[in-house]
Amino acid sequence: MTDNTAADDGWFAGVDADDLESATTAIREGSADEPRDWPTLAVESDFAADEDEYYDALRAATTDATRRAVTEREAADDRQLVHAVRAMDDCTRTANELAERLAEWAGTVDPDAGTGVDYARDLVARGDLEPGQEPLVSLAERVASLADEADALQTYVERQTPVVAPNLAALAGPVLAARLISLAGGLESLAKKPSGTVQVLGAEDALFAHLRGHAPSPKHGIIYTHDAVRGTHPDERGSAARAVAGKLAIAARVDHYSGERKPDLEAELEERIATIHARTDDNGGDDDE
Repeated sequence: MTDNTAADDGWFAGVDADDLESATTAIREGSADEPRDWPTLAVESDFAADEDEYYDALRAATTDATRRAVTEREAADDRQLVHAVRAMDDCTRTANELAERLAEWAGTVDPDAGTGVDYARDLVARGDLEPGQEPLVSLAERVASLADEADALQTYVERQTPVVAPNLAALAGPVLAARLISLAGGLESLAKKPSGTVQVLGAEDALFAHLRGHAPSPKHGIIYTHDAVRGTHPDERGSAARAVAGKLAIAARVDHYSGERKPDLEAELEERIATIHARTDDNGGDDDE
């Protein structure tokens, strides 16, 4: 609440105790400068007959306010992107696991058995197995269907990420950007993380092992899939990962707080990576370890 009367009377000022929607709005939008004896004030203002009735109304309003806030948050574009990229990865992982099972099974009856999703698609198209082997074709259909669903979800992610996080998508590519948002739990959460945390997102197991003293500190997490990191000599890969993570952290903040497109971020990253590569060349470090 922003005016003195509302602050004195509490969130229930002017609210009908039986009007849950108004009470919910008051809870979500209201505030007070300091705590007061709200149950007593509620009874004195005839909002509630007694303290128990006040707390019943408060419980109902806060529960409804929380439910609405969660619903709105889950409907946000970045949350939809999180669900999509996780579903895409689940479909891909499950399709690959079932494709392995299919190849193992088919190898016992099909002399031309292959491996992977491509073999599943081929088996569906052929449909020439002996009678009684229909379950193999049925399993192959499931594999192909999951792979198709993963492809469709990737298309959605590639289309939606530049809308949700244009700078992050431009720097990392739509799929990697979506995975970073997913790992962070949302764009706002990613925007609040320091670059050092962004650098090791996806490497939590290695990080915890390091903290327990069982492994060296990880140089990078999922950003290893970024061309600027993967394409850098191992001796300088840590430097490349720091450079990429730094720009990605900035991009996430810009996307969350303003949404303004900043092409300079890409140019700055390219310049920094070029400097790192030049340093490697100057040291004669072109040979792989």
